[in-house]
Amino acid sequence: MRTGIHPSSRPVVFRDRAADVAFLTRSTAASDRTIQWEDGNTYPVIDVEISSASHPFYTGASRVVDTAGRVERFERRYGSLAPAGR
Repeated sequence: MRTGIHPSSRPVVFRDRAADVAFLTRSTAASDRTIQWEDGNTYPVIDVEISSASHPFYTGASRVVDTAGRVERFERRYGSLAPAGR
């Protein structure tokens, strides 16, 4: 493998503001802001809008979509688009 072509990886804290959760992991992302972590060390912090702690797919908080009601509402507004012979 060639040397000197890969960015340097370092510990970084990713903070999810929506869920008020922080993750310490390794990343090549850089930040000017820092945070003191639970272990007493200071790490760069990057705020994210969504993470596995707040995303509906990972939390299981999904909405039930009423597709039958949507179809009926569409047909009431615009009429049935099916040919008359059906």
